[in-house]
Amino acid sequence: MFWNRTKTLVLLSALTALLLWIGQALGGQGGLVLALVLAGAMNLGAYWFSDRIVLRMHGAREVTQAEAPHLHGAVQALAARAGVPMPRLYVIPDEAPNAFATGRDPNHAAVAVTEGLLGVLSRSELEGVLAHELAHVRNRDTLVMAVAATLAGALSTLANMAAWGAMMGAGRSEEGEEGPGPLAGLLGVLVAPFAAMLIQMAISRSREFMADGYAARLTGDPLALAAALRKIEAWSRRVPAKAGSPATAHLYIINPFRGGGLAQLFSTHPATQTRVARLEAMLREGNDIAA
Repeated sequence: MFWNRTKTLVLLSALTALLLWIGQALGGQGGLVLALVLAGAMNLGAYWFSDRIVLRMHGAREVTQAEAPHLHGAVQALAARAGVPMPRLYVIPDEAPNAFATGRDPNHAAVAVTEGLLGVLSRSELEGVLAHELAHVRNRDTLVMAVAATLAGALSTLANMAAWGAMMGAGRSEEGEEGPGPLAGLLGVLVAPFAAMLIQMAISRSREFMADGYAARLTGDPLALAAALRKIEAWSRRVPAKAGSPATAHLYIINPFRGGGLAQLFSTHPATQTRVARLEAMLREGNDIAA
C-alpha cells in the first residue's frame, strides 16, 4: 500500500512538472507562473467539484432506497464490511454495462452504475463490481484519478497554446532576446499529451489490480467479479457507451472507449484477461479470500 501511494505521488508530481515545463516553453517566466496558477486552480476544482462534474457529464440520476432497494441493500452491506460510509448511489441511462466511483474522500463518495449493468449481472456479480468501486473509495483512488485527469487536461490545453505560440513567433521577447523558442513549444506539443496519457495509464492500471484484489477478499468470491468483468468486456464490444467521454474512461471498471488495434497499447486499464487470471489465481491459492 505504501509503495503504491508513493508511486502515485511521484506520477502526479511528474504531471505537475510537465505542466510547468510546457508553461515555461510557452511564455518563459510568465508562462511558468501561469501554469502554476492553472495547476493549483484545476486541482482545487477537482478536489471540491469533481464528483458533481463527472456525474453531470454522464447524466447520472441519484436513486433512493425505495427506487433501487436491491442496489442499496448490496452497497450498504458491502460498505459496512469495508468500514466506509454509505456512498450516494446513481444510475446512468446507458445500455452499456459499466460502473465507476467518484468523490474527494469516503465521506463524499458516489457510486454510479449504468442501467445496462443492473440488467445483465447476477446478484453476486453485481456485488463484485460494487465491492471493486468501494475499494476505490476506501483507497481514495477517486481523488487521485480526478487530479490526474485535470492535470492531463491542463497539459493538453497548454500544449495547444504552445503550438500557436510557436507558429506566431512567441519565442522572442520585446528586447529581441531569444525566449524559450519554437522548438521548446514543439517538443511540448509532442511530448506533454503523450506523457500525460502514460502517467494516467500507469496510475489507473495499478489501481485496478488493487481494487480487484480487495473486492475479491471483501466478497469472498473472486470468480463472481471475474465473471462480471468478462460480461462487461463482451458487452462493451457490442454496445458502445453513450454517456461520458474518453477523458473519464479511467474512472470506469472497464474502459468503454478503449478502441482497438494500436489504441490497446495505451489503454488506461489492464487487459481484462489478465485481471480475470489474477482473480482465478487467488481462488486456486486460497490465500486471504475471506473478508
